[in-house]
Amino acid sequence: MKRVKQVISFGGIAVMIGLVLTGCGESKSTSRPKNKITWMQSSELSSMDISKMTDMISDTTLNGSNEGLLRMVKGNKLIPGVAKSYHVSKDGLTWTFNLRRSEWSNGTPVTAKDFVYSWQRTITPRTAGEFAYTFDHIKNAKAINAGKMAPSKLGAVAKGNDQLIVHLTKPQSYFKYLVSQAYFFPQSQAAVKKFGTKYGTTSQDMIYNGPFKLTGWTGTNDTWSLVKNNRYWHKDAVKLDQVKFQVEKDPSTVINQYQSNKLDVAVLSGQQVQQYRHSKQLHIRKNAQMWFMEMNQKKHPFFRNRNIRKAISLSINRKQFTKKVLQDGSTPSKGFVALGLGRRHGKEFADEAYVKAAVTNNAKKAKQLWAKGLKQTGKQSVTFTLLADDTDSGKRSAEYIQSELTKLPGFKVNVENLPFKTRLTRSSNGQFDMVLSSWTGDYPDPMTSLSNMTSHSSYNNGKWTNRQYDRLIAEAEGEDANKPQQRWQDMVKAEKVLANDEGIVPLYQAAVPQLVKPGIKGIQFFPESPEWDWSQVYKSE
Repeated sequence: MKRVKQVISFGGIAVMIGLVLTGCGESKSTSRPKNKITWMQSSELSSMDISKMTDMISDTTLNGSNEGLLRMVKGNKLIPGVAKSYHVSKDGLTWTFNLRRSEWSNGTPVTAKDFVYSWQRTITPRTAGEFAYTFDHIKNAKAINAGKMAPSKLGAVAKGNDQLIVHLTKPQSYFKYLVSQAYFFPQSQAAVKKFGTKYGTTSQDMIYNGPFKLTGWTGTNDTWSLVKNNRYWHKDAVKLDQVKFQVEKDPSTVINQYQSNKLDVAVLSGQQVQQYRHSKQLHIRKNAQMWFMEMNQKKHPFFRNRNIRKAISLSINRKQFTKKVLQDGSTPSKGFVALGLGRRHGKEFADEAYVKAAVTNNAKKAKQLWAKGLKQTGKQSVTFTLLADDTDSGKRSAEYIQSELTKLPGFKVNVENLPFKTRLTRSSNGQFDMVLSSWTGDYPDPMTSLSNMTSHSSYNNGKWTNRQYDRLIAEAEGEDANKPQQRWQDMVKAEKVLANDEGIVPLYQAAVPQLVKPGIKGIQFFPESPEWDWSQVYKSE
């Protein structure tokens, strides 16, 4: 198929139009500044190191305080960021970004060299960046990440301060979305050198080039703020002076804080959603976050048995889980890829790749497969620990999964609830038996999730391996990358392989039941990463 040269030029800045939120008549606080809002977070901020961050809260905070070549806005549209224009060669292999004049928060210029350095740092083996695999299409990236080539050989070249040229090894239609993500943001080599091992571990050990600057984060505390960055190139469009974040894990405390006007935006839990179902302040945000259970197949050969994995999956009643336990608008998973992450010829990817038998509760069959698996592994009984977050939903989820799994004869399940940051670290390090994990898509394409389950992916915490799956993903990203229909079928087949083999146990697609105070407008919510953008939020009279 012949490809035409794509030229994208931004003659002006598009206005980012957010959701207009209407109130329901409750009184507004007069004790706080007009241009400040207080926003609830459910977990702690983990890292501000662009090369090392892995979680959604860090990602969202980086999106608020920094900026890449392009910027995502509602409706999966891209507008200019540091790049004022870009063009793609006819063969799709060369992307040229023309940068505007912009500054870091310390007054030094943001240049094309900052992007080259950032990307090289992320894929350098000693950095151990978990998003290094997302650079694989860039020339020499794989060899550099494998330690076989010097970082300076990366196919990203700065032509002066204002032009970045990127050479890909094969076409990648969604590359434009990748460069809008936090792991493709620029980094100042001088700042990394100055802060050393503290870089990105506190708000003071970092510099910023986005709409806001991070303040008040010590690396371990439960409160921090984004304050307006007056060196941001488009600062005049930023309405808020401050977004203050406060971690709240107890549902009753959340409601009390919201009702007493100490929180402007809060997330509900469980039955609270039903209590506010008639309020205009309630907004159910459907996102692309998928929750699933990983079994440590490297640490425990027991979980390498396919019948065992299938029995575990079939023992869980997902409809009951979402309706009776979560009660927050979440829906049972159809697979690993979320609804809304891909559509072709009018059909959703998640629907086309759906393997009903893999996610349907069947207690009788579960026990039969469990007995067969126990015999094959030479076990009569087993005891494992399930890790989960220490949030309210994390605790309730773990308790429910525990109750379902212990219906399997001889299966004892202990539960350990941990702070989000700790759970994340232990998951990445393989220090678990079973763990409740989540993944939110970074860009509107099924590959944002599917690539995580290849045998070489650092996000494949359970270390499930399947050669057919790896081959299909390689074909979708390689020989079929420029053939839309073949690529689509590769991905559909891969999802079905994962489902039939129960490489992970899909649980549910999350929703965010959010309360927003009357008069707060311009909130941008993305089903994919980075989830939130506060650059256009304002308070009306």
